[in-house]
Amino acid sequence: MADVLAAFTDHLRYEKARSEHTVRAYTGDVRGLIAFAGARGVPISCIDLSLLRAWLAEQTRRGAARSTIARQVSSAKTFCTWAVRDGVMASNPATRLQAPRAQRVLPTVLAPEQAAAAIDAAAAPPDAVPSDGGLPETGSPRPVALRDRVILELLYSCGIRVGELCGLDLADVDADRRVLRVIGKGDKQRSVPYGRPAEEALRLWLTVGRPELATPASADALLLGVRGGRLDQRMARSVVHRATGDGEGASIGPHGLRHSAATHLLEGGADLRVVQELLGHSSLATTQLYTHVSVERLRAVHDQAHPRA
Repeated sequence: MADVLAAFTDHLRYEKARSEHTVRAYTGDVRGLIAFAGARGVPISCIDLSLLRAWLAEQTRRGAARSTIARQVSSAKTFCTWAVRDGVMASNPATRLQAPRAQRVLPTVLAPEQAAAAIDAAAAPPDAVPSDGGLPETGSPRPVALRDRVILELLYSCGIRVGELCGLDLADVDADRRVLRVIGKGDKQRSVPYGRPAEEALRLWLTVGRPELATPASADALLLGVRGGRLDQRMARSVVHRATGDGEGASIGPHGLRHSAATHLLEGGADLRVVQELLGHSSLATTQLYTHVSVERLRAVHDQAHPRA
């Protein structure tokens, strides 16, 4: 089992170019599938459709969400396709496997004024404790405050994913055209424009903030932690949650800013396919979710404001 899992992991990582999150999730799913088969005396080469269905039924019985079951179906399909190709299985038992229809949940979005307030909140006072737990820097404004504002500006202005943000290098910033070169899922590259507020935040970070934090470990990373290494995703999420938490409700994370950016673009009249390109969605159906968000918000305003609603 260990050899098969290792080979499958390499396939996901190097051939399919899946993200580390996807690699961990799919590998964990397949490990569970193989263990389920082994407990019933079924070797990997003899896994069939009935066993796959029994495995999924067991996950449902244990209370797995529909989204989790859908991912496990995808994991099983990917694994079986690879296993047939590499001679681990003689035939693919997953071709007739069906995933449950996912429940589409409308994402939480900020109002434009809430997004602006969150970005302003990221620029904490110079004597505030840094968001990533280091010692307060001297001088005004603090390098970490400048960096935190860039994090909020780029996530909201560009609608990029937090992993894409943390993976940015200095060479990915085209300051003349105000465009970022972003490497998204599947190592697909796209160009994303950013606005003038983000341009000013980047200028201050690159000229004032980053030089104070940079070390030999910084290499070409655009955004840095307090020790000079590349900013990691957990810290970026912490920055966003701190900035969007107003004490009146739950804060949102980086993906909430991405949802907000997409919604505000559509509400401002942007074409759906343009938003699809900006977000890096492979399917237009994924982007269409944001049209439902806009309709729901329109209905909510109508119900509240119209005398005959």
